[in-house]
Amino acid sequence: MFLEMQRIQLDGDFWGHRKDLNEYYITASSVFEKIEAMKIEGKFTENIKTKISRKRKLNPEMVAYILA
Repeated sequence: MFLEMQRIQLDGDFWGHRKDLNEYYITASSVFEKIEAMKIEGKFTENIKTKISRKRKLNPEMVAYILA
């Protein structure tokens, strides 16, 4: 409505003004290797999730997704 009042017309797709948003997140291969090593050691899923999320500063839900 504001743009209409200012007589501004826009064409095309607009994602917003922020340029720092990424559609994808890249996780280092060392994280996957550490998770696999912990699985082989017989660590519980909850322990893996807690330790990796703290050490690598990842969201616990992201670690749970990797574990699945």
